[in-house]
Amino acid sequence: MFNLKTIKRDTDKWSWLTVLLVGFVTLPIFALLFKTFSGPGESWSHLLSTVLGTYTLNSLLLVLGTSFFSLVLGVPSAWAVSRYHFPGKKIFEWLLIVPLTIPSYITAYAYAGLFDYGGTLSRMGHFLGVPKLDILNLPGLVFILSISLYPYVYMASRAVFLYQSGRLIEASSLLGAKGIKTLFRVILPMAWPAIFGGLLLVIMEVLNDYGAAKYYGVNTLTTGIFRAWFALEEPNTAVFLSVILLLLVLVFVLLERWQRGSRSYQMTAKSNIRLQPIYPSKTTKWWLFSITFVPVLFGFLFPVFQLLKWLGTTWEKTASSNYLIIAFQSVGIALLASVLTILVTLLVIYFPKWNRLKLLKGSTKLATLGYAIPGAVLAIGVMLPTLQIDRWLLLANYSSGGNGTILLLNGTIIALVYAYIIRFLAVGFKPLQASQLKLGASLSESSKLLGKNTLQTFFKIEVPLLKTGIFSALLLVFVDIMKELPLTLILKPYDVNTLAVKAYEFASDELIMESALPSLTIIVAGLIPVLFLNKLLLNDS
Repeated sequence: MFNLKTIKRDTDKWSWLTVLLVGFVTLPIFALLFKTFSGPGESWSHLLSTVLGTYTLNSLLLVLGTSFFSLVLGVPSAWAVSRYHFPGKKIFEWLLIVPLTIPSYITAYAYAGLFDYGGTLSRMGHFLGVPKLDILNLPGLVFILSISLYPYVYMASRAVFLYQSGRLIEASSLLGAKGIKTLFRVILPMAWPAIFGGLLLVIMEVLNDYGAAKYYGVNTLTTGIFRAWFALEEPNTAVFLSVILLLLVLVFVLLERWQRGSRSYQMTAKSNIRLQPIYPSKTTKWWLFSITFVPVLFGFLFPVFQLLKWLGTTWEKTASSNYLIIAFQSVGIALLASVLTILVTLLVIYFPKWNRLKLLKGSTKLATLGYAIPGAVLAIGVMLPTLQIDRWLLLANYSSGGNGTILLLNGTIIALVYAYIIRFLAVGFKPLQASQLKLGASLSESSKLLGKNTLQTFFKIEVPLLKTGIFSALLLVFVDIMKELPLTLILKPYDVNTLAVKAYEFASDELIMESALPSLTIIVAGLIPVLFLNKLLLNDS
């Protein structure tokens, strides 16, 4: 029961600012849900009886297949580099994360070339007597998404193995269990909540994928949303498909919360017992080398090799002044959006903390929902309120005697950056929140005792101490924005382009070789944050 007197007493300016902020970042979600009351478009009944089942089934099969192979690739490789000493271990610790720098749609383009007639893998298969493989199908897409996204599972698994396994292995040894028995009976059950958390990120990315699915000819809910909006020109039908996809995402989020909540025996702190590496036999060393080398080979080396090969034949055509303009636009938009995202993230962390109303203390959970929403869905959610606001502004302009017809929000950088902020706020939130929690409350309390107000304490004490967290969050958000495709395709202004969209346009126009330069630029931009991530993980272990 809510106590109205308590609410009225504790409500202050920070309470109102918190409500406004949460409304700002959740507006597209509620706009999307509200739009469903308008009913579907004319083709909805036809879609319902023909392709909706295929869209949903393909999306589920992609989730299940990619989840399985991400576990197969991510967990054993994490255990190998965490527990054993073998040739190349130090290199593989960070190489296993590197596939995250390549967007899945770019990996898809590269493998289409590798398996094409005359492609490297196609020729190798012909030499070995293996018939030509057709990769442009659903199993091929599962393969592409698995080798692109397994690092999420790898990082989650490795973090737990490094933090907790020393204590668990010592306790297990005292009880007489060793080796494989300890791994399957003790380590993995304790690590499963964290592993499933990494797997949830894989699922989100699978449901968000558009470029790879479109190029491989696999109809999913995301490709259906694009088709309904652009080909059929039925926004209401696209909204209904978006809500179905949103409900599917919600099912997986609730599943992750349920299985994590059911684990009442989780470790609450990092182990102070170092995990001592095992020096295995020579045969075992080469098995471990293979386990860690295969994901890197297929997830990074093969795609980059193909892109570099294409670049060697197309760079003279693509390395033009137009490419430089697109690169500057891409970096500029990503930098602007990432800075604003970090600013909003800081407000999301501190506004609820500063307000006295207990009801709003947990509002950050609502504010960080954006990352769980596929880009295509969020883009439509952003278009609905921005179009309505533009209508109001145009009507106000006409009523005051003006004759302007230019949209001020929709189809501009403003709407695109707004969508980026909502989608990637959660990416910046985690490192910033972790840094803020390390500060504790004593510093801010001491500052206030010395006569400094809330804002003075924030700018003079807390922000300088949060520099590392702010920088790491900024890097992560910047790279994610550089890679984002579905959201950018829908919301970008007509006269603005990005490297991700340009690579997609080349592939869509059957100029796949020309996609090498923008693709490699995105990969290079993502390498620095990945190396930074690995360094942070090692420092915390």
